[in-house]
Amino acid sequence: MKPTAAERLIWGEGDGSTLTTVETVHGTVGGLICWENYMPLARMAMYGKGVDIYLAPTADARERWQSTLQHIALEGRCFVLGCNQYVRRDMYPEDLETREELEAWPEVLSRGGSAIHGPLGDVLAGPLWEEEGILVANLDLTAIARSKFDFDVTGHYARPDVFKLEVDESPHPPVQ
Repeated sequence: MKPTAAERLIWGEGDGSTLTTVETVHGTVGGLICWENYMPLARMAMYGKGVDIYLAPTADARERWQSTLQHIALEGRCFVLGCNQYVRRDMYPEDLETREELEAWPEVLSRGGSAIHGPLGDVLAGPLWEEEGILVANLDLTAIARSKFDFDVTGHYARPDVFKLEVDESPHPPVQ
């Protein structure tokens, strides 16, 4: 939806048609990518779609990203699955055309930080740093309703008499 920093040199803007969720046997799944998660109205659009399992993949391997995942879980009262890659220089092929440029970079290019948070912000798995791996957690979907008892961002806390969010979900072609 919104490329960040140097991504804007390659990627174009998205539109509201990509703010989607998917109904699964495990609940409603949706989310945003990387720093789109810092867009409060985009998060609110996801919460408004009833997201139970919120996916937040990123390339941000800083520890402070963990507080973002926790905030989303607390704000949306949903499970948050954050994933990031663990990448070392030696994982790139030896015949990579730009290998000499890569040699100037640190040995660890991305330290990971994948984690799973519950709807009250509790860490259920991870964060996984400095290693490859798979995180696993049992998601008790009944915890979502219990967590919304005191705070429901799209329910009793929404204040539709004061606030209104309009999302244009129609596709907008980049070139006409």
